[in-house]
Amino acid sequence: MPKKGMRTLLFTFKSKQQPSWPSPPPGDVSSTASYSLASTPRRNTQSMIDRSIALADLMVTKWNPDTPGYAQVTSLFHESRQEAMELIKCVFNLQKSMHLIGHDDPKNNMVRAHNLMQIAMKRLQKEFYQILSTNRAHLDPESVSARSSRTSSTSSILSDYDDNTTDDDITQAAGDSISELEQVSILAMDNLRSIAECMIASGYGKECLKIYTIIRKSIIDEGLYKLGVEKISQTHFNKLTWDSQDLKIQRWIQATKIALKTLFAGERILCDHVFEASEAVRESCFAEISRDGANLLFSFPEVVLKTRKSPEKMIRVLDMYTAIVENWSEIEAVFSSDSSSAVRTQALNLLPKFADAARSMLLEFEAAVQKDSTKAAVAGGGVDPLTIYVMNTLSCLSDYSAVVNEILANHPVPDTSRFPDSHIEMSSPGAAPAPAISIHVAWLILVLLGKINERSKLYRDASTSYLFHANNLQHVISQVRRSNLKHILGGSWIGKQEKKMKQLVASYDSAAWGAVHESLPRDAAAISAGEAKERFKKFRGKFEEAYRKQSACVVGDQKLRDEIKECVARKLVPRYREFYRVNRSRVGGGGREGSLSLVIRFTPEDVANYLSDLYFDDGGGSESEASSLSFPSPSPSLS
Repeated sequence: MPKKGMRTLLFTFKSKQQPSWPSPPPGDVSSTASYSLASTPRRNTQSMIDRSIALADLMVTKWNPDTPGYAQVTSLFHESRQEAMELIKCVFNLQKSMHLIGHDDPKNNMVRAHNLMQIAMKRLQKEFYQILSTNRAHLDPESVSARSSRTSSTSSILSDYDDNTTDDDITQAAGDSISELEQVSILAMDNLRSIAECMIASGYGKECLKIYTIIRKSIIDEGLYKLGVEKISQTHFNKLTWDSQDLKIQRWIQATKIALKTLFAGERILCDHVFEASEAVRESCFAEISRDGANLLFSFPEVVLKTRKSPEKMIRVLDMYTAIVENWSEIEAVFSSDSSSAVRTQALNLLPKFADAARSMLLEFEAAVQKDSTKAAVAGGGVDPLTIYVMNTLSCLSDYSAVVNEILANHPVPDTSRFPDSHIEMSSPGAAPAPAISIHVAWLILVLLGKINERSKLYRDASTSYLFHANNLQHVISQVRRSNLKHILGGSWIGKQEKKMKQLVASYDSAAWGAVHESLPRDAAAISAGEAKERFKKFRGKFEEAYRKQSACVVGDQKLRDEIKECVARKLVPRYREFYRVNRSRVGGGGREGSLSLVIRFTPEDVANYLSDLYFDDGGGSESEASSLSFPSPSPSLS
């Protein structure tokens, strides 16, 4: 089977060889050789023009779309691609003939040729429309964009063969490398390109573009609608609740990725292929079909940015900023031409607007934390809602550290001279300064812990005050450990904070259980039986009092809860066990159990069991109170 050189189906363009001069109609001319006007002697030019017009007349008249019957209801390209290619050859040669007809035209060949050209163009317009309409499923942008890389090695299968190749030949040749659906798609794309080249070369490009623009623009509009991208007025958006606004923003973020990587990219590929012969035409065409859809896509962020800039929107604004940045290569590739420059500019202009909005919200958030003056003590010394709110926000921000560093790059940072050494790992002399986000995060945590220190004074009982402080610091440490904050604050930050935590636990143990410890003698064997009896009673009273107070306290973090229990039990249970072992038999009226129980209420095992039941959170309290303040979690990968 004769072949031309391989050429890439979707991307590489090589001009088609000029079609050879058609053989004369059967019975009209005996010669079977191809004819070329360039090599034909002048005296034969008129004869060749006559033959060209005669051959075109036969082919064009046969497929005249206005003729009632077979030609009117049948698709030429569907019925016989070989004959369709012959028609296109006739049109190319007819156009050549029209250029060669002189002023002296006794046979009115120009009129005949012009009429035939109009009929042929009407036929090709109909074929072009039919192929686009009936192959919507095979030419959808998602399939085209996904197929582009897979078909690169097998593309141009159609164009590798001459125009006499049958559909069966093409299908058989392509079958080993691509699926049946892809074969249909490639065939449709190649037929569209053949028609477009012929119509543009014949001066009917405007008509071709009109058909293509109407159909493919509707594909983009429909695709965006399915992705949830729709026009929304500023007034309507402002009236929505934050939850509704947030849902629309999340849909836009996801839609942007899909629209750029599949919808617009697929249309770009298809347009480039169909109008491969003319760069100006394909750029103009793609700009026309994509302009309204792209404007709709990139106008939604403007609506969001014009609403009230509240801190709860900060994460979503960063998500939208990231969606543009991460898909910028697609924006530049798809909207690469001068005709589409307005789209690139529209998308690019969003970035500083997002940055300004995010920076404004971050500063508002910082100010809100500093101005918070809540005077309500958290029941049981649990985690304060402000701590949960702040740490949820900072944990989310840590996932955008690179973006936040960019938007804070030229913004003044807090005075680092006010930072305690334990609060931020400062750079060594001569090293690069700490990133802006590190300084801001450290500053916010410092402000937060300052607020916690103030609120700890709301508790009359010192032990609850220490426990409140420990609960909140532990929540901060846990959030840092579980998020990217551990990278932002530096490797030694957690260790320094955990050292402070141990000090708080020790202070709590002393305040909460110190009186219980003091009720036991230093030397269990160095006291009299009477004193031992009094010590048992005193221990009982102090332990019951401490237990009653601490039963109202909660420690939601299991690690901290175990640490506190271990700290208390490690010091108390062994001392009481020794005291109990030595003095149990010395008190209680000669060892009678009834009398003994009046003096000794708790065994060492009882003490250990009572301690193990303390500090459990019932699931309510501060975590629930803070849920309404928590920022939304960041979007999954607009992967």
